[in-house]
Amino acid sequence: MTGLRVRADRESPKIARQRRRLLAWYDSNRRHLPWRESRDPYAIWVSEIMLQQTRVAVVIERYQEFLARFPTIAALAAAPEQDVLALWSGLGYYRRARMLHKAAQFVVDHCGGVMPATAEELQQLPGIGAYTAAAIASIAHGERVAVVDGNVERVLCRMEGLEAENGAGGAAALKRAVWTLAAQLVDPARPGDFNQALMELGATVCLPRNPQCLTCPLVKDCITRGEHKRPPRAPMLSREIAHALSVRAGGKSREVLLEQRPATVSVMPGLWELPSLREAAVPENEVRMTVRHAIMQVNYYVRIRTVFEDDVDALTVAGGERRWVPLSEAANMALTGLARKVLTRAHLLPTLLLDAIALQHNADVV
Repeated sequence: MTGLRVRADRESPKIARQRRRLLAWYDSNRRHLPWRESRDPYAIWVSEIMLQQTRVAVVIERYQEFLARFPTIAALAAAPEQDVLALWSGLGYYRRARMLHKAAQFVVDHCGGVMPATAEELQQLPGIGAYTAAAIASIAHGERVAVVDGNVERVLCRMEGLEAENGAGGAAALKRAVWTLAAQLVDPARPGDFNQALMELGATVCLPRNPQCLTCPLVKDCITRGEHKRPPRAPMLSREIAHALSVRAGGKSREVLLEQRPATVSVMPGLWELPSLREAAVPENEVRMTVRHAIMQVNYYVRIRTVFEDDVDALTVAGGERRWVPLSEAANMALTGLARKVLTRAHLLPTLLLDAIALQHNADVV
């Protein structure tokens, strides 16, 4: 394999051939995704934020529901944060939603409600880095800038035989080399489509394992033609935890006991969750359900125990503010992904949750 240096002997006919083959492949094979039907920078921005570390299949439905509730930057900026988090619930990494909300408010307050058009200007908005800025600028405005996500990095590393060198700075040097190569390759006439084509190739053909090289439009120019050396991933950690599911009869609806995470915590501040049990070890005959739930680099093995109202104080750990919440109201709250998963599996949440949220707030959107 070659080192980190991008080879200087790359000739423009070769680059032109790669662009032509990749775009022809993309035109024939791209997935029909809702955000690809729009050139609205706001809609593209929302999709790019949602797609960060979230599967496409999960994003498709949530993206459409999010835009139905917040169809414009002004609508998003005017919404209470808890409403934004409620609609984001289940997508995880809630900081993305908070920064999206803050950036929308910044655009309304300081940019007249109009998003900047260039990648450089877009990076001045809260929560928008080089990747997201380049994606918005190239797709919405046709700016010739490279977009490098994990899929693109994998494609280009394999194509050029790039790998991180040992020692300090090796990974950073690799990233610089990949960005340089990506910038050389961007098609000047169709930069947005080209960037999406590279990402699509990595997502559907140049897979992390068992890449489909026989169907790859770039295989003739690929040095690796298969899996390549990658830095080892940090191992996932495992933890066992337990939560109480406490439901009582209310007025018009049954109520569930929820606890709000303090604003001072670093993970999911302000979201509502089920109270934690004092002991993670729950007697087998008292386990209502077990749930596996991953957050960042931790796999949580969760035991859920039914706890009656009179036993709550004795069996749970006191945390943030607690409330008995009608189940109809809980459906519209900013729940943690784990809490929503448990309540859904227990058949305690309405099945048309997100449709209800959109209908409830449509009158507020101008």
